[in-house]
Amino acid sequence: DKKYTPIKHENIKATWLTVMEYENLMINKTKNEFENAVRTFFTDIKNQGFNTIFVHLRAYGDSYYNSQLFPKGAFYTGDYDVLEIMINEAHSLGISIHGWINPLRSQTEEEMKTLSDNFTLKKWYTNNFGTFIVPVNGRCYLNPAYEEVRQLISDGVSEIVGHYNIDGIHIDDYFYPTTNSDFDIKAFEESKSTDLTGWRLENCNKLVKSIYDSVKAENPQLTFSISPQGNIETDYEKQYADVEKWLSEGGYCDYIVPQIYYGYENSECPFEETLDKWKSISDGNTALIIGLCTYKNGTEDKWAGKGADEWIINDDVTSRQVTDCT
Repeated sequence: DKKYTPIKHENIKATWLTVMEYENLMINKTKNEFENAVRTFFTDIKNQGFNTIFVHLRAYGDSYYNSQLFPKGAFYTGDYDVLEIMINEAHSLGISIHGWINPLRSQTEEEMKTLSDNFTLKKWYTNNFGTFIVPVNGRCYLNPAYEEVRQLISDGVSEIVGHYNIDGIHIDDYFYPTTNSDFDIKAFEESKSTDLTGWRLENCNKLVKSIYDSVKAENPQLTFSISPQGNIETDYEKQYADVEKWLSEGGYCDYIVPQIYYGYENSECPFEETLDKWKSISDGNTALIIGLCTYKNGTEDKWAGKGADEWIINDDVTSRQVTDCT
């Protein structure tokens, strides 16, 4: 059983294909129309200098591929395999394509009610509401404290890497959706732990390790990457993402892409200082690849404090950041 040899680029220049784009790319498109739309999209990406793309395969407890475990995504209206087409089009252009999932974020409560009873998510919504599945502001989130939950997420990863010639798996910055202790109070009490933050960090560590192990068990050559948000303190205090551990110890991921989406004059997280912090916790076990944003160019950065107008006044912020990262 010869394993697929993934496309890997030494100098990764990656971009996201978010679920929001699927509305235009997918809805009511014939297979041929979808192929043409994806080919145009990916060709444009390649022409802009990108060689890697993270495609959204599960944003909300759903699937943009053939899945037995998760229901079809809302924009997936065709009867053809959208992921197989995206992989074929990417590979024909020499683009490395990675499946991007949000492990914990799931459907809204209203959407959950309409799911088929065959899906594990629906069974948990019916029988394990408030433990395995927890509502936060009307949206359901999986609770990583439970082995069964981590197993479903890992099985979902195995399903993707086991059935498709995909080049890697990617998760972004959606870990714990709240700091509120009500979210997982039952599991926390049962754990006999006394440190909620430390316990939640360890739950995320177990989840991340489980995804990594599932990817490598299927094909050790595939990569698993994580893109946490850029403020390290927030990663620990709000999302319980143990980024220092993932960067410094092997066995959690192959590379980390912190979203350092800040200007040089940002009051809370100035770019250079934030970049230096990430470099300081990276000791070479796991690769550090910096995530930059272009969507702020020419716009007000309203949370940036004294740097609110930086992206309007200067048109070279991104190019300077690229230089700083190389």
